[in-house]
Order: sequence, then structure tokens, then C-alpha cells
Amino acid sequence: MESSLHAHPASAPDRAAAPSSRRRVQLALEGMTCAACAARIEKALNAVPGVTASVNFATEIASAAYDPAKVDLNALLAAVQRAGYGASLRDDSALHRASEQARRDARYAELKRDVVLAAALTLPLLAQMLPMLAHPLAASSHEVWLPRWVQLLLATPVQFWLGRRFYAGAWHSLRGGGANMDVLIALGTSMAWGMSAVVTLLGLHSQHVYFEAGAAVITLVLLGKLLEVRARERTSAAMDSLLRLQPRVAQVERGGAVVSVAVDEIVPGERVLVRAGERVAVDGVVVSGGSSVDEAMLTGESRLLDKAAGDKVYAGTLNQYGALTFEATGVGASTMLAGILRVLAQAQGSKAPIQRLADQVAGIFVPVVVAIAVVTLGMTWWLIGDVVAALVNAVAVLVIACPCALGLATPTAVMVGVGIGAQRGALVRNAAALEHAGKLDVLIVDKTGTLTEGAPVVVSVITAGASTRRDVLSVAAAVEQSATHPLATAILAAAAAEGIVVRSTQDFQSVPGGGARAWLDGAAVAVGSPAFFGQSGLVLPPELGAELDIDDCTRVVVARGDAAIGIIALTDRVRASSRQAVARLKFAGIDVIMLTGDNERAAREVAAQVGIGEVHAGVWPADKAQFVVDRKTQSRGVTVGMVGDGVNDAPALASADVSFAMGAGSDVAVEQADITVVRNDLNAVVDAILLSRATLSKIRQNLFFAFAYNVLGIPLAAFGLLNPVIAGAAMAASSLSVVANALLLKRWRPSF
Repeated sequence: MESSLHAHPASAPDRAAAPSSRRRVQLALEGMTCAACAARIEKALNAVPGVTASVNFATEIASAAYDPAKVDLNALLAAVQRAGYGASLRDDSALHRASEQARRDARYAELKRDVVLAAALTLPLLAQMLPMLAHPLAASSHEVWLPRWVQLLLATPVQFWLGRRFYAGAWHSLRGGGANMDVLIALGTSMAWGMSAVVTLLGLHSQHVYFEAGAAVITLVLLGKLLEVRARERTSAAMDSLLRLQPRVAQVERGGAVVSVAVDEIVPGERVLVRAGERVAVDGVVVSGGSSVDEAMLTGESRLLDKAAGDKVYAGTLNQYGALTFEATGVGASTMLAGILRVLAQAQGSKAPIQRLADQVAGIFVPVVVAIAVVTLGMTWWLIGDVVAALVNAVAVLVIACPCALGLATPTAVMVGVGIGAQRGALVRNAAALEHAGKLDVLIVDKTGTLTEGAPVVVSVITAGASTRRDVLSVAAAVEQSATHPLATAILAAAAAEGIVVRSTQDFQSVPGGGARAWLDGAAVAVGSPAFFGQSGLVLPPELGAELDIDDCTRVVVARGDAAIGIIALTDRVRASSRQAVARLKFAGIDVIMLTGDNERAAREVAAQVGIGEVHAGVWPADKAQFVVDRKTQSRGVTVGMVGDGVNDAPALASADVSFAMGAGSDVAVEQADITVVRNDLNAVVDAILLSRATLSKIRQNLFFAFAYNVLGIPLAAFGLLNPVIAGAAMAASSLSVVANALLLKRWRPSF
């Protein structure tokens, strides 16, 4: 599995991406303040010829696929800048991550300072309203306590100094040809401050002033931003926790001594020492020592795994007891931990299909709100003849209508859901996979390595003619030494147990799902299923043909030249957890179907043990893919998933709506899958499906909250039932509510 994860950097295309000739990059964005900003940048990038892009507001990342023959990276950066925002190529190096974190910390500190200063200047303006609320008929009572010129002095720095970010953001947005939240805030508060300043400077004591409204709105928006930034940092806690797993230094054997070396300086082939209680620095293979290692960060399970010479160890895992010396095989970006982080970052930065509606609304939202505010101003003034009241209502409309919650509704839930999945050993390739998994209706599962342990053992060898047991095993092992299938591993293990020296072959050819051919000592040899040889026209001797129906073992025919020399019988134990996993899937309302290339008898036996009713055996790889397509066609509107672990499963995985690969499966299967479960247990797939459902539920709830605030708030503000100060508080609360609701996913546990 690790090599597949290594092959997927942040720029690697996913299954649904463009052809391989296209390149994919991620851009770190600056200056976004709401969903309208994200929509503006996305529109600008997609306007560049040959570019397909999506922008994630929560992660401040743009994912873009482009044709290098038509456009280069500089054109993408220029498009973002023309839209009024900043962009740079996203860098996943440790040094860059540290500098990025430092920059975010400095920005958070500056925002926190602005909030404190704004609150200090605004509180007197709000406090002076208390006597007026107690004695509403004494309209000027609050002016005696806090004269209007003092209010002007307090409100002005809040409006133009502490609120400068809104003017800058509005200018950049308008210059780029769009309008965002900053436009609404700057326009609304400027109207309140400007009207109040004119009334104060002209000495129009009969008119009310609304300095406190503009100042309070800016303060509340800044406070909301502060809390939002803090909450959004928590949504990426899963990635941060993984980043902290890899130690910065390691003990490496160099020049006959053990020295401390920075992890980034370790090269493949060097020997690394890890003592009890230390974390493994890089991926490698144990050469000496013995210990127990906690690999919960990979599998989601806390049980310890014994490690000895020849076993693999992975960066970030915790060595518990003994000392290990291992040879480094994967360093830097080539470790499994780095691969997991790339997949996690790619998924958290992707966009779920359900977000389309929010994006469409955000794209036209600000101009529509400004139009509603203008209509409110004109209609209120015409109906009641009070320009001040009309202006206040228009300001309230502008303030309440911030589209931040729309932009945060989906990505915050996706970020938390994907992070939890990674912590539990389920690596989600993108947000679309998360959504499809949550809608799953039918799950097609492979048998070997999925329902079974995937580690069959040879139970008997049946010979034909003058062939001996050693002859059959020797030919089979010679052919299978170039294969990676579990059956090949079992045959090689049986040959080794009998002291058979594996001979070299030439012209090895593998037929996925069927068998393999090669040349051995000048003769053609082959190993494969009975169906494979049946298609080749090979006729089995009577003594071998009778053996095919004796029991439920998997049979492998071994042939030399045109004659079969024997049959090897293998069996594969059913995983202890498979029956429970199938029961959980059924309880969740998901139909389970077994699809396997194995023989009918063996497939039925396993299906009976785990509780699967529909079984399709003896299916070739191409037919597996066609079966998935046919099932999707027959059941329109039904979401079909596929679980597999072998090369022969890859076409079917590619054909499914959502695909799952078992972590110990082949690289091809893992590369083709939407979701990879590191733990070799079908229950991990069930957990991933249930987590996807929980995440989808949170997305729907967040979208409801986001739309509800605006659908209810804008009419109330237009009819004068919502004070601008209350509108500002409600707007900030809308963003916080969707982030807080997404964070509730951290409490998620499998329900059954």
C-alpha cells in the first residue's frame, strides 16, 4: 500500500480527474473573506483556457488542473491576482508548514488585538444607550451622558482604522469585478457612520445618530472572525496531530558510530536505531532486534504488533518495548505518513457535489442583497417618509446578509469528517467520495483478502502420471515467484517449507484473475484456475478432474507443456469480523453482494459463513467491471460501491460510484479506490460508510442553518424588525453555528 500512497502527491489527479497529460496543483490563497470571494476566484481560474479549478473557502486552497501546452502556473497566479486576491503554490515541506503556521499565528494575534481595541471603543457607545432604553421618551438623555462629538471620536477609529480590512477587501473585490462580504459590511457601516457624522457636524439635534450601530457591527464581525479562525484551526486538528507524529531527529549508523541526524537528512539504505518509547523516524525494514509497535495512527486500532527481522515499520508509529534497527526504505515525501498527509490535504481541499447549490447562491448573493437594500431604502422612505429609518433598515439588510456561513457549511464538515477518517484508518481521496459513500445503497465485495484473511495455505497436492509432489510445487513456485497474488505467496511458502530451490523462468506473463505462464528449462509451464485452462483447451487427466469437486478448497492447476502435472489445493480462512461487518451493512440498509473469481463451491461456502445471500463466482476481471456497470444501469438512482484488494478488482473499482480498497491490497487496487481502509477488516469499510453518513448529515444541517439565517433575517431587517447591531450579532452567530456544528463530528462514534 505504501508505494501507492507515495505515488499520490497533492498534485496527483484523482479518479475523476482529467487525463494524465494535465497537471494538477494546489494554490494557497490570501484575502478571502466569504463564499463570494471563493466563487470569484473560482470563476477567474476557470476563465483561463485549459483550466478546471475549484476553491475551498474553509481551507483557503484552490485545486486546479491545467494543460501545460496551453497555460503555465504563472497564468493561474495572475488570474487570482487580477481577481483581487493573493496566491502562491502550496508547499507541503516541513519548513514551509512552520512558516505558514507562524504567519497564521501572527494574523490571529493582530485580529485579536483589533477585537480588543474595537470592543474598548464600542462599549461606551453601547453603554450610553442604556438610559435611553430605560426612558425611551427622553430621546436626548444619552447625549448628556455621552455627547455626540465624543461618539464621533470613538466611532471613527473603529470605522476606518480597525475596520480598514473591510474597505481593503471591498476595493480588491470591486476592482476584480465582483462583490463580497466586505462590500456589504463597508457599505452598511459607512452609511450608518456617514449619516450620523453629518447630523453631528450640522448640529441637527432632532435627528438620531447611529454611531453605536456601525461600531458594534464592525466589532461583532471582527469577533466573529476571530472565533471563526480559531474554530477553523480546530477542524484541521487531525492533520496537525499527524504532522506531530514524525520525530525531527533520529539515531543513524554512520562511520561505525550512532549519531543524531535530522530526519530530512536520512537517505534510503541507511540503518536507523529506534529505542523503546521512541517514534519511528522513516519507513523501513527491520534488520535486527525485536519489539512491539503501536500502529494506531495507521490502522485506528490500539493493539500492538510484534516486529522482528524482515518486518516493515512506518514513520510516526510508536516503538513500545525493545530496540529495533531497521534499514530506511522510504524517507521524506516517500513515507507512508507523508502519503497519508497528502491524501488528507487533497481531500480536505476538495469540494463535495452537494456544495454546488451554495456556490451558485454565493456567486449572485451580494449583488442581490445590495439590490434588496436599495429597494428597502426607497420603499421605506416612500411609505413612512423617514429617511433615517429607511437608512437604518437598509443597513440592517446589508449586515445580516453576510454569506460566510454558506461558504463554511460544506468544507468545515468535510475537513472534520476526513480528519476523523484518517485517524481511524480510512483515507478518503476527495469530498465527492465522502458524499457518495454516505448515499451507498449496494456494496459489492470481493472474497479473497476482503471477506477472508487473504493468506491462503496449501492443504494438499494431487499429482498426475509420474509427477511427484516436489515436481508440482517446484514448477508452481518457479512460475509464481514473479506474481503478487496471495495464492502465489502460499505456494512459495509451501515450496520453501519442503526445501525446494526456486528456479528462474523466462517470459513471465500474468493473466489477471486467471493464471500465469512462463518458460522453464525450455518448456512452457503454466499455473492457473481450472477455468483458465479450460479456455486454453487443456484436458485434465481423469484423476485430476475428479479432484475438482471433492471439497470447497480453491484449486490451482499446474501444467508443463500440453499436460497437467498436478493440482494444488489451498484454503483461505474467513476473517473473524466479516460476519459482523456484513450484519452491520445490512442493518444500515445496504445490500451486500459477493463478486469473486473463485469457484462456485468455495464462494458459496464463504458466503454462507458471513451471511451473504447473493453470490456471483467464477467472474473474470473484465466481467467484474461489467457486472458493476450493469447493476448501476438496472438500479437507476442507486449508489453502488465496490470493495476489493487485488489487481483483478481494479476495473470494477473504477466502475463503481464509490470504491474501497483494503489497505494490504495491491497498489493498483489502492490507487484506483476512492477510500482506502488501512485496517484489513471489512468493519473499517462499514465505519467509513457510517462516518460519511454522519458527515453528510452535518453538511445538510449546516446548509439549512446558513440558508435559514438569510431567509429569515433579510425580510426582518427590510421591515425594520431587526436593529443593525442585532443583525451584526446574528451574522457572526451564523458562521460560528456552522463551524461549531461541524466540530460536533469529533464526538462521532460508530453507532452499531
